[in-house]
Amino acid sequence: MKIDNSVHIPGKWRFRFVYAIALLLFLIAGGRLFHLTVVDKAFLQNQGEMRAVRTESIPATRGMILDRRGEPLAVSTPTWTIIANPKALWKMPRDPSMNIGPEQEIKRLAEVMGVGRAWLQERFEANKTRSFMYLRRQIPPHEADAIMAAHVVGVSKTKEYKRFYPAGEVAAHVVGFTNIDDKGQEGIELAYDKALEGQPGRRSYVKDLSGNIIRGVGVDETEHPGENIELSIDLRLQYLAYRELKAAVQEHRATSASAVILDVKTGEILAMVNQPSYNPNDRSKLEYEELRNRAVIDLFEPGSTMKPFTISAALMSGQYTTETTIDTSPGYLRFGRFTIRDAANYGVIDFEKLLIKSSNVGASKIALSLPQDAVWNMDYELGIGSPVGIGFPGEASGVLPSHPKWHPSEIATLSYGYGLSVSTLQLAQAYMTLANDGYRVPVTIFKQDVPADGKQVIPQKVARDVVKMMESVVQKGSGKAAKIPGYRVAGKTGTVHKVGSKGYEYDQYIALFAGVAPASNPRLAMVVMVNDPKGREYYGGEVAAPVFSRVMEGALTTLNIYPDLPEGLREVRLEPKKVPYQVVQGG
Repeated sequence: MKIDNSVHIPGKWRFRFVYAIALLLFLIAGGRLFHLTVVDKAFLQNQGEMRAVRTESIPATRGMILDRRGEPLAVSTPTWTIIANPKALWKMPRDPSMNIGPEQEIKRLAEVMGVGRAWLQERFEANKTRSFMYLRRQIPPHEADAIMAAHVVGVSKTKEYKRFYPAGEVAAHVVGFTNIDDKGQEGIELAYDKALEGQPGRRSYVKDLSGNIIRGVGVDETEHPGENIELSIDLRLQYLAYRELKAAVQEHRATSASAVILDVKTGEILAMVNQPSYNPNDRSKLEYEELRNRAVIDLFEPGSTMKPFTISAALMSGQYTTETTIDTSPGYLRFGRFTIRDAANYGVIDFEKLLIKSSNVGASKIALSLPQDAVWNMDYELGIGSPVGIGFPGEASGVLPSHPKWHPSEIATLSYGYGLSVSTLQLAQAYMTLANDGYRVPVTIFKQDVPADGKQVIPQKVARDVVKMMESVVQKGSGKAAKIPGYRVAGKTGTVHKVGSKGYEYDQYIALFAGVAPASNPRLAMVVMVNDPKGREYYGGEVAAPVFSRVMEGALTTLNIYPDLPEGLREVRLEPKKVPYQVVQGG
C-alpha cells in the first residue's frame, strides 16, 4: 500500500516559518542594539547623564585686599552651605509603619537644624517641584557636619566663601563689603569686583534618585582665585586717624567728619576715614547714612582754606611779590547790598598777615586786581571741580562755577572759598600739590613703587613761599592747635557757614584744617573736616586743628620722618583731653 507523505510537509513548513521569524527578530534586535550602542551612543549617553550626572560650580576664592604693608583688610574664609532637593524628598517611598516618608524626614531635619517643623515643611511644600533650595548658608564646618549626620533624603552641602574684614569699621569706607553671594557692594569691593572675584571651576558627579552623590565623575574646569589688591592705605595711620576723628566727633557732638592723609611725593592715600562708620562684619543694624564715604562723596565750601591758592595766583601773575601790602581798611567791602567783612579792621597788611588774620577783604581785593579768571584757573589746575579719579563709586567732582563774565562779588567770594564746593579728598589733593613744590601728581588708592608723572601747576618758588607763609598761621595765627612737638607745620584753618534750604545757616558750621608737614620738606598733606560741631567750640582752629596735630604727629613718627624744628624751639605737648571711644574691629 502506498503511503502519502504529504502530511509531514505542514510540520516542516511551520518549523521553517518559526525559524525565519526568530531569525528576523534576532536581526531586528541585533540591529536595534547596534543602533543604540553605535549610532545613538552619544545621544543616549548624554540623556543618561542629564538624568544622573550633575555639574556643580566650584567657587573660586575671592582675592584679598591688603594694606601697603601686607596687612589684610578683606579675606575670604571657607564655609559650608546646606542645600536641599525638595522634588527628590517628596518622591521618596512612604511607609508610616516604618516611620518612613517626607514628613518624617522633615521632622528629623527640623530637629537637627533647630527650627520649627511647620515652618520647614511649609518651605519644602512651596518648593516641591524644584530640585534646589537653600536651607542654611555660610555656616561653620561643625554645624554643617551635624546636619549632614542626619542623612536626610535630598539634603547635601556645598562649599562657599564668606568675607571677613579684620579692621572692621576702621577701614569700612575704603574697603566696602560684599553680599552673601560674594559680590562687591561698596568701596574697593564694588569698584574692583571683577578683578577680585576670580573664575569659578566646574566638577561633575553622579546622583541617585534620592539626590545623594554616588561618585564623582571628575573636574571639568579648575577654579582660579581672584587677584589680590594692595592698597596705598597704611593701616597704622588709618587706625590713628580713625581714633582721633571719632573722639573729636564725640567731644564736639558733630554730625559727621572725614580726614585724609596723602603722601606728597607719590599721591598715595595713606589714610582715609569717616564718621559715622559701620562694622562690615555685622550689618544687621546698618543704616544707609553710615555707608557714605564722606571724604569722597560729601561736598562743602572750603572757605579760608582756599586763601593760600588765591595768594599763589597773585604771585604767579607777576603783579605781586611776597613783600606787597594790601590796604584792607575799613575792614569791609561792599557790592551793592552784599558786604564782605573781616573780624576787624586790619589796615595795611602783607600776604603773611593776610593768612594769619584770614582777611576776606584782603583776599577779595587781590582777586579783583587780577584778570577775572586768574583765581578760577588756579583752582581748576589744582583739580577743583573735577573728580580725583581714584575709581570709587559715587565719587563727587565738586563745583567750580564758570561764567562768561564775572560779577565782582563772584570773583571776591571765590577768593576766600565761597561759591565753590570740594570734597575732603579734593582739598587734600590741592594741599598736596602746594607741598610738592607745585608739582601735581595723580592721587591713587593703590601702592606705588614709582611715582606717576605729574604736572607743574604752581612755580616751585611760589609754592615754597606760600608754604612758608602758612607756617605763620600755625605759629602765630588761628592754627596754633596744629603745632607738633619737634616739627615745623604749615597749614590753614577754615570755619564755614553751612548752606541750608534758605541760604547760609548762621548757627551751623563746618570746621576745617588743611596742612602739611614737615614744612621744611613736606612729606605728608592732611585735611580734617568736622561737620556741624554743636559745642561751644566750632572754629576750625579749635575743632579740626587739634585732630590734625595728634594724627600728623603719630604719622610722622610712625613713618620715621625726622623732626625739622631746631632743638631750642621744640615744645612739649600738653596732655590732650581724654574722650572715651570704642573701635569695633571684628564680627
